[in-house]
Amino acid sequence: MLLLCGDLTDYGLPDEARMLTRELQAVRVPIVSVLGNHDHESGAAADVARILAETGVHVLDGDSCVVAGVGFAGVKGFAGGFGRGALGPWGEEIIKRFVHEAVNEALKLETALARLRSTTRVALLHYSPVRDTVEGEPLEIFPYLGCSRLEEPLTRYPVTAVFHGHAHHGRLEGRTANGLPVYNVSLPLLRQHYPERPLRIVELPVS
Repeated sequence: MLLLCGDLTDYGLPDEARMLTRELQAVRVPIVSVLGNHDHESGAAADVARILAETGVHVLDGDSCVVAGVGFAGVKGFAGGFGRGALGPWGEEIIKRFVHEAVNEALKLETALARLRSTTRVALLHYSPVRDTVEGEPLEIFPYLGCSRLEEPLTRYPVTAVFHGHAHHGRLEGRTANGLPVYNVSLPLLRQHYPERPLRIVELPVS
């Protein structure tokens, strides 16, 4: 199957989504996706998701699905930083709303994971849940590349693998605190490491 970790469009325009669906017509395997921050740029993320879904793409946003025996839980995620550097809900109201968005995305992921009963489970995100896979990016932008709050549901509901995008100059692989493999599959990073075939193939056990 093909997994897409967001930023499927440049400016989140429905016409861009329609262009993508024409390209995806050549794909003969199931497609599971989440949206990214680019897909929200024009305020038409719901239309982008609908256009993709109408062509058979499983677009997840706090949802789950099972494809070929593999369970998928997906959210966009959000920013906020990692570990001791994670932003807390204190001070100005706008800071609290920012943190609330990160918490809400983590709760959506937890809800989606809790629904899955398959042995093999995959978390699909746009923002990173761990610092490991953003290492290599400028330190100043770490807080904008992901959030440790997204890692918390993965501790309560362990998965077989985690995939995310967004960090264009990070690392290909990392792990959560409880040892779950995390794969950064942002296209610029894949092009850097696999210029002849910019994609990542991961084999998952299916019982």
